[in-house]
Amino acid sequence: MRVLILAAFAVLPLPAFAGSFVPPDGCETYLTVQSRQCRVSNHYKCSADPAGDQWRADFDQQGPFFLSRIDSEAQWVESFDLGEVISRQALDPNPEDAASFSELLSAQIDTFAFSQSHDDGSQTRVTGFDRLTGRSVAIDGVTLAETEFEFTETDMNGTLLRQSRGREYISPEWRMFFAGPSEWNGGDGEFLPMDGSPVQFIFPGEPGFAATEPLFDCDPLMTDAGRDSTIVPVVLK
Repeated sequence: MRVLILAAFAVLPLPAFAGSFVPPDGCETYLTVQSRQCRVSNHYKCSADPAGDQWRADFDQQGPFFLSRIDSEAQWVESFDLGEVISRQALDPNPEDAASFSELLSAQIDTFAFSQSHDDGSQTRVTGFDRLTGRSVAIDGVTLAETEFEFTETDMNGTLLRQSRGREYISPEWRMFFAGPSEWNGGDGEFLPMDGSPVQFIFPGEPGFAATEPLFDCDPLMTDAGRDSTIVPVVLK
């Protein structure tokens, strides 16, 4: 499946970046989400994957930049940074405290502690929690439950690499998280405000479904700029 996914992006013609997202063979797109911070995401499922797994492909003004797969418990199974050099990180087996969407719904809080392996042979450790606040929000006709969260990622020696805290939203029906207002620390101790909240939910047959052009918070000058100088980190689950 990894080869299929990467091949699909490798052969995607440039005009398609401004058109419609086409998932790999055997996969079906079911939701497009236009979000703040100049991002549009296409969510899809593949028949060859384990039951409950789903993918998300993120696009900015330069094209696809991030791809991720979660399982039925919304665990971060694997993700790909689609830069000039494609890199992958994957959940290590037997996590100390597996993330559990079911536990979050039943107990109102879920803690997690797990490690990830990266293409360069390194490992990182992620710890944190998600907690339901008891509030719900309606965005573009979709009702979502609000959460508060915090996560920290370190190397295996305990050196801080990144940290985030803030609010997110969940859909019990789709069993996934959406970004919200938060703060991001890239390891230097300074927290920067972020807000990648969803703005529009677009379903099959609706205008804008499978779009690859982001609509909100986009800077016209970004089109001609290099990605490294324009991308702002987004907490991506």
